Amino acid sequence: MKFTILIIDDEKNIREGLAADFEMDGYNVKVAADGQEGLDYISKGDIDLVITDLRMPGISGEEVLQKITTQTPGIPVIVLTGHGSIDSAVKAMHNGVYDFLTKPLNLEQLGLIVKKALKGRELSIQNQYLLNEVNKSKSLDNIVGNSIGMQKVLGLVKKVANAKISVLITGESGVGKEVVADAIHNLSARKDKPIIKVNCASLSESLLESELFGHEKGAFTNAEILHKGRFELAHGGTIFLDEIGEINKNTQVKLLRVLQEKVIERVGGEQSIEVDVRIIAATNKNLEEEVKAGRFREDLYFRLNGIHIEVPPLRERKDDIPLLMNKFLSQYNLENNKNVEGFDNASRNAIYKYDWPGNIRELQHCVETAVVMSDGKEIQLSDLPLSVSKSSNVESISIPVGITLEDAEKIIIQENLAVNKGNKSKTADILGIGRKTLHRKLQEYGMTEEVSEDD
Repeated sequence: MKFTILIIDDEKNIREGLAADFEMDGYNVKVAADGQEGLDYISKGDIDLVITDLRMPGISGEEVLQKITTQTPGIPVIVLTGHGSIDSAVKAMHNGVYDFLTKPLNLEQLGLIVKKALKGRELSIQNQYLLNEVNKSKSLDNIVGNSIGMQKVLGLVKKVANAKISVLITGESGVGKEVVADAIHNLSARKDKPIIKVNCASLSESLLESELFGHEKGAFTNAEILHKGRFELAHGGTIFLDEIGEINKNTQVKLLRVLQEKVIERVGGEQSIEVDVRIIAATNKNLEEEVKAGRFREDLYFRLNGIHIEVPPLRERKDDIPLLMNKFLSQYNLENNKNVEGFDNASRNAIYKYDWPGNIRELQHCVETAVVMSDGKEIQLSDLPLSVSKSSNVESISIPVGITLEDAEKIIIQENLAVNKGNKSKTADILGIGRKTLHRKLQEYGMTEEVSEDD
């Protein structure tokens, strides 16, 4: 991120001399001859640090400081003062000044103070953006799965984390592509910098370009202040471009330039801004087919597809379902102040047999619903969403109205034995009784010849 410093001083030689020094150090610099001119610059929204004289005609440095702390908090202010005003400078320190220096200035000391202040400014900008991400896990713990498919994904995550190459994550909606992106970032050397996320499908063409690259004040209607884009915010870190297959051709060209030249231009601006960003993209589309259809640039696809990670759908990794069920059960017990201990056999079988077209996201919603609906220690079939309980190929049993409890029990045992092909152990487990109890009931009902003895 290239920072902009504002120097406010009524002495021309001081402000122009400082401007020349800081421009040589690679900063953008603006100068103001008085406090009002300085405040006008600040109101435009592109100032990262202010160096101001304390004593000036008109609006003083103290008044400038007061305006900044109340209207644009977060911008560090360094006060310059003569020896006769040290007491005022010390007082200003208590009102939000980052530091102060007496004249004549020690330029080396000032440079170090500026560098330290801007480091804090950069972290502040990034942390502000990341406030909604504070609850995200920063480890591999969020990638749940012992299946072969997920072990392959984990292996690739560990292998590519510290590389600079772009990563393309593909898979159906809801499989956890964002979780994989988080894991790559959090295992990388960039983990102390932000991972900035953009859902490309949720923004219109004009808004997407502004969000990615930023815009200058007045670039379009309602662009009342300068806006720094996601690439600038992600400087030194990672940007995650979700649903990358949805971006239009114009944005594809600009994104290709970022990948090739490591620079961006804000909408309505002419200045090239250098960015150091690792790109991770994700899509549920087949980008090779999109390239063939002419909807996606081939050169951009090759740039994005440095390393390809395919996240398998949940129906192909059913061994992971019990782990995910337990994870979500603990999560939603806590969120809903409940103490559901687990799933009964019928609900567990329904969940396992369902195809999960919505993948992990749908399973998560299913468990959340079940926890909320449950009135007991175990989740039952009736607690599950209808799509799971009715469309999961779970066999039902028809019991006529008006029969005795004994006859109803006999029908239940018969039907479950049939489903389990006469296996008494499985049948006993499903019914929630011991094998000896089942054997006794079979003898009572004269059903011993109807079952197998292979268990």
